Amino acid sequence: IMELNDRNLQTLTEYLQKTLSPDPAVRRPAEKFLESVEGNQNYPILLLTVLEKSQDEVIRVCAAVTFKNYIKRNWRVVEDELNKISDPDRTAIKANIVNLMLSSPEQIQKQLSDAISIIGREDFPQKWPDLLSEMVTRFQSGDFHVINGILRTAHSLFKRYRHEFKSNELWSEIKLVLDTFAQPLTELFKATIDLCQTHATDINALKVLFSSLALISKLFYSLNFQDLPEFFEDNMETWMTNFHNLLTLDNKLLQTDDEEEAGLLELLKSQICDNAALYAQKYDEEFQPYLPRFVTAIWNLLVTTGQEVKYDLLVSNAIQFLASVCERPHYKHLFEDQNVLTSICEKVIVPNMEFRSADEEAFEDNSEEYIIRDLEGSDIDTRRRAACDLVRGLCKFFEGPVTGIFSGYVNSMLTEYAKNPGVNWKHKDAAIYLVTSLASKAQTQKHGITQANELVNLSEFFVNHILVDLKSPNVNEFPVLKADAIKYVMTFRSQLPKEQLLEAVPLLVAHLQAESIVQHTYAAHALERLFTMRGANNATLITPTEMAPFTEQLLNNLFKSLAIPGSSENEYIMKAIMRSFSLLQEAIVPYIPTLIGQLTHKLLLVSKNPSKPHFNHYLFESLCLSIRITCKASPDTVDSFEEALFPVFTEILQNDVQEFVPYVFQVMSLLLEIHTSSIPSSYMALFPHLLQPALWERTGNIPPLVRLLQAYLEKGATTIASTAADKIPGLLGVFQKLIASKANDHQGFYLLNSIVEHMSPDSITQYRKQIFILLFQRLQSSKTTKFVKSFLVFINLYCVKYGAIALQEIFDGIQPKMFGMVVEKIIIPEVQKVSGQVEKKICAVGITKILTEYTLQALIGLFELPEDDSIPDDEHFIDIEDTPGYQTAFSQLAFAGKKEHDPIGDAVGNPKILLAQSLHKLSTACPGRVPSMLSTSLPAEALQFLQGYLQAATVQLV
Repeated sequence: IMELNDRNLQTLTEYLQKTLSPDPAVRRPAEKFLESVEGNQNYPILLLTVLEKSQDEVIRVCAAVTFKNYIKRNWRVVEDELNKISDPDRTAIKANIVNLMLSSPEQIQKQLSDAISIIGREDFPQKWPDLLSEMVTRFQSGDFHVINGILRTAHSLFKRYRHEFKSNELWSEIKLVLDTFAQPLTELFKATIDLCQTHATDINALKVLFSSLALISKLFYSLNFQDLPEFFEDNMETWMTNFHNLLTLDNKLLQTDDEEEAGLLELLKSQICDNAALYAQKYDEEFQPYLPRFVTAIWNLLVTTGQEVKYDLLVSNAIQFLASVCERPHYKHLFEDQNVLTSICEKVIVPNMEFRSADEEAFEDNSEEYIIRDLEGSDIDTRRRAACDLVRGLCKFFEGPVTGIFSGYVNSMLTEYAKNPGVNWKHKDAAIYLVTSLASKAQTQKHGITQANELVNLSEFFVNHILVDLKSPNVNEFPVLKADAIKYVMTFRSQLPKEQLLEAVPLLVAHLQAESIVQHTYAAHALERLFTMRGANNATLITPTEMAPFTEQLLNNLFKSLAIPGSSENEYIMKAIMRSFSLLQEAIVPYIPTLIGQLTHKLLLVSKNPSKPHFNHYLFESLCLSIRITCKASPDTVDSFEEALFPVFTEILQNDVQEFVPYVFQVMSLLLEIHTSSIPSSYMALFPHLLQPALWERTGNIPPLVRLLQAYLEKGATTIASTAADKIPGLLGVFQKLIASKANDHQGFYLLNSIVEHMSPDSITQYRKQIFILLFQRLQSSKTTKFVKSFLVFINLYCVKYGAIALQEIFDGIQPKMFGMVVEKIIIPEVQKVSGQVEKKICAVGITKILTEYTLQALIGLFELPEDDSIPDDEHFIDIEDTPGYQTAFSQLAFAGKKEHDPIGDAVGNPKILLAQSLHKLSTACPGRVPSMLSTSLPAEALQFLQGYLQAATVQLV
């Protein structure tokens, strides 16, 4: 327990101060210290006290952020894991946080509001029943600083309703919220609108009131998203009339001079467009009376709003509203007139497809943001994306007329461009965008456009207008058009014929050299997507042979582009490097000696301050591929990889770079598994460190560490037994920790199976009984399906290794007649749940060894009956990947993949034959007994199967 006293408050303040230091030598130890004390009782209360009482504004904000992150990491209670927040602290936090949040300045209020929603996600409503009523009573206060604090918190608490899957639990929670919240929210909405009229000339009052209205509109969206609540249906008149009035409202005082930042009026209107679109899409019957006036208001809004960036969200939401209306059969009649279509195309779509000077600035100076918006489909709030969606929506019913109207536009834009390309290049940009939006009907991340408009000839457009830009000798001229051309190839890769794609490949390789970040990023991304395409027989569409003439240039340009300013950690380039290695396979071997140096140098640099998780992931994947491909051709090169990588790995492990440690373990496993002779001393030096409990505290370390220890056991069991026998208890300690956790018990079994398989019997004799006792204790305390499956594989593996008598002796040594009980209560009823080829084989061979009259039936069941994959209803597995908080979750490296290992190998080819031979042997030892025993104890069907096995093995029972 940390006492709530001045000295501790002072110490905490000093450490918080240090976490703000730009110097990592000061900052890192301070962060480590705070992490080390966060499990103490009163720690969060001390943090909140600093937040409330400190005189230093910066320290207060720092305490608020630290508190929010602490809650994010630790509030969720995960079964089998340490609960770092004591119950008294939890109670105290919930009792005080709402008040504290409401009395804090806005910057701190936002952090605490987030913390409340994180706590709410876990505890509301069951463990925090008075939260809502406490919030609703504050609406009466009349103080809008307080009211907005409550609205902000309610928004972060309820916004998950927008993307949660339907469930009874969710519906009952929403019902509870509606019963308590809908009426007061509606009253507050009406009161706030009245106050806007009262204070129509007071700019400061209006700012506060309009931010309340924006939050109220967001809450309306969240509460109406899952289904139309009865309350809102009954009060639709109030809400929709006021929404409509607000849409058409223009208050000069609320207009801002800022061209970039959306003002309160724009934010409110954007949300209202969203709300109207939600009703038009999901509740069109109920909304029908209000629809025409919303269409008119939103149309007027679109025609009168300027091109400035601050209106982007508003315009794109308004266009999205039209897009969602025009594809509903109900509203088709509104758009049928050719004049209406022409008017929409001319006044809404074409103007919003233009490449504005603001877009040009983003392209040049804020390329990362531009790429995310343009490439990854998260550009929902861009005008272009919305206009594109509207084109797609209109094409649903009016594909012919719309294509006709736009073909005219495209032709005139291209003609304008041709008159003076240097000046009119933006016309061509808009034309390409229009063609893309017209042609795209359906799209996936994996294949690009999968369904295209038959009326647009994509291949012809490629030859006439796209190739020209790709082939232009100066890669740095007109970068926007070049990026458009590259994106066109990428978007329509599934539509264009292979020969056109092959023609594009060397051109794309050349564009990797472009100075423009967007342009060379698009080139890398396009190549990466082309390399994943599949042709006949699931082989890659583009083959290593077809790539041979460009291989050297490709690898050179990819690595060179990482040196272009602004792209030193470009994840698209790194992913393209990984994909090129994967496609080219042994063709990269000659280049690896040079490239591995560049990759390790890059790894050393990024490990100083890992900030791009995707880049780092692909970097490790590329390292794994270099190792795999090279060592497949010549296994002895593994030493040179270790020489190159170990210095960097050592530094990462010594500095405890949390994000990279799991990756390092995976790459080390891969290297160690390649070794054919005994385990190198460099690995043995590290062995004791891998058993340190601190490493196993982090969930993300567990899978790769277990795999690494398995590699140690496979390659160096004898070395461990002879030179590190004192570490065996540590190894078993790891097993004991893992077996106690429902989330990680399977990892404990992986480790245990490797110990049994590879360690010599005498090196583990003294620990055997204890291992079994631990397993039985866990079986008694919490028997889950997953545990039972792993347990069965283990006891059968043990039996295969040491024989059935040894297994029986160890069971009966713990408790007399235990072996019989295990066979009867666990092996026979549960063995059909075992899944996986190797696991089934282990069980089959193990059970054959412990064959007595009453296990025969279970064995035939294992061979012949369908797998029993039923799991008891009350057993919901913890998702292994879902580690709470900010801990590095384990990211599996695809190219560090572990081959499935069969501990029995060729010793037993077909377990059914083994069973027949074993029975034959038994029957010759005691003639006459086995057939009569079988006929009395087995059903007819099982006897029939058995007969088949005996025939296959060409033996008979005597």
